[in-house]
Amino acid sequence: MSQRECRIGSAFVIASTAASITVPCFTLSAIFPEASVTIEGETRDYHGRHFCPHCGSSVFGRSGDEIEVNLGALDTLDQFKPTYELWTIRRESWLPPFPLTRRYERNRDASSRFEE
Repeated sequence: MSQRECRIGSAFVIASTAASITVPCFTLSAIFPEASVTIEGETRDYHGRHFCPHCGSSVFGRSGDEIEVNLGALDTLDQFKPTYELWTIRRESWLPPFPLTRRYERNRDASSRFEE
């Protein structure tokens, strides 16, 4: 097993997916239409969250027809810049404001999913 296969990723979508799941106060993800993503290699999943079966590192998530790729799972840094913030209803008060134009209390709805 290579280091690349089991690298723990950095985590920016302000999110707390469920009260019963421990998550960081924010996660950094690149969101893609499911049809534009090819998944290779072995993963396991729990409620749409996929992880490495060898070390347990989070790799990506499936949400509706989108794939949320954890930025830490990518080989190249600084490819993506956040364009929106999700789940602001659960935002920690000590976080500074991010220079983003769109914020959503919860998930985006289908009519607002495509960002500029």
